[in-house]
Amino acid sequence: MSEPFSVVIPARHASTRLPGKPLVEIHGRPMIQWVCDAARGSEAERVVVATDDRRIVEAVECFGGDCRMTRADHPSGTDRLLEVADQLGWSDDHIVVNLQGDEPLMDPRNLTQVARNLVCSACDMATLYVDIGAEEAADPNRVKLVCDARGRALYFSRSVIPHDRDAEGGRYLGHVGLYAYRVGFLRTFAALPPCEPEQRERLEQLRALYHGYSIHADRARVTPGPGVDTPEDLHRVRRLLEPRA
Repeated sequence: MSEPFSVVIPARHASTRLPGKPLVEIHGRPMIQWVCDAARGSEAERVVVATDDRRIVEAVECFGGDCRMTRADHPSGTDRLLEVADQLGWSDDHIVVNLQGDEPLMDPRNLTQVARNLVCSACDMATLYVDIGAEEAADPNRVKLVCDARGRALYFSRSVIPHDRDAEGGRYLGHVGLYAYRVGFLRTFAALPPCEPEQRERLEQLRALYHGYSIHADRARVTPGPGVDTPEDLHRVRRLLEPRA
């Protein structure tokens, strides 16, 4: 029998490339509402938005969502998740799925999948990937990973990994920025010092691998649509969501 899980959606108003990103309008609704609706379509028992901005709280409450104010000085979204878990009194065994607030096209089935994988794998964290081609893999904004034979992540990078020495071609694994963990591990993770690979790649998950913790990685059941980082991404997502408006 599957264990219950909750989804927490970190959402910051500040964004260098797209200020106020969670509140941008997509067919009459703020983007954060589309993200919450995706999470509600999963088997999660609760969906909570975590933010440090009162404007986002008001927007979420306006459409009947659950939003929690957190401190503004958190160094990462993971720390914000832990504060929400403490506010809500979740036990160390409770499973939390971290869904970014700029993923309105995430398929709900992927949320349930990553939570179940955490339980079945007995790893400290779980995440997902999709197959991508060489052209997409060459983009440093597209994070890649390699796994071992047991489905555990060996490394994540903005560089193309593995390196194709003989130019044989083939597929790469593109990371889907979705994580599941237990609250107890969130507490452990938040106490770990940052490591050099994490700081150089700007990839927080490398901290877990560096300190010897395991990350289960599985092919996403459904390939999610694009996230929103730039105005160009927003235009594309609006077009893709038009049939659902």
